[in-house]
Amino acid sequence: MKAVIRLTVNGVDHELYVPLHKTLLEVIREDLGLTGTKHSCELGECGACTVLVDGVPLLSCITMPVDVQGKRILTVEGMGTISSPHPLQTAFTELGAAQCGYCTPGMLLSSKALLDKNPAPAPDEIKDALSGNICRCTGYLKIYQAVDLAGRRMVEHDCCGTDACQGDEVQP
Repeated sequence: MKAVIRLTVNGVDHELYVPLHKTLLEVIREDLGLTGTKHSCELGECGACTVLVDGVPLLSCITMPVDVQGKRILTVEGMGTISSPHPLQTAFTELGAAQCGYCTPGMLLSSKALLDKNPAPAPDEIKDALSGNICRCTGYLKIYQAVDLAGRRMVEHDCCGTDACQGDEVQP
C-alpha cells in the first residue's frame, strides 16, 4: 500500500508517493537522494540516522514519514555548504573530530540542536546531548571539544540559533 506524503526537507517541499512501510530514513536516502543520513542499527540505538525535526533530534530509522508531515526536517546536507559551512562542520574538521565519518552526520545534527538551545553548554551537557550517538573511532573527546569550540565561536559572533551562523564570519 502506498500513500502521498508531503515533507519539507532542508527547506524544500516534496510530494512523494511511497509505500507506507518505508521509514523516514529510507525516504530521505532512497527517494530524495540525501545519503548523509546513515543506515546503521535500524533499531534507534546508534544515532547515525539522526535528523532534526522542527529543531529536535529524531531517529529517522524508527520514524514514519507520515508522522512528520508539516514539520521542518533538516539533514546534514542542509546544515551548510562547502563555501559556507556551519561552525560545527568547521570545528569538527579543524579538530579532527571525524574519523571514518559514519557517525558524523548524526553527531553534527545532535550538536546543532544543543547549540541552538544553549550556545554555551557545560561539558556534561554536551556529553548528555550526544549520549544517543555512538562513535566507534574517536573516543569522543575531539567531538566534545569541537562542539565546545563551535559554541564559543557562535557566541562570539552572536549568531546562535540562526541560519546566519554560517560562513566566513565564524572562521578562526
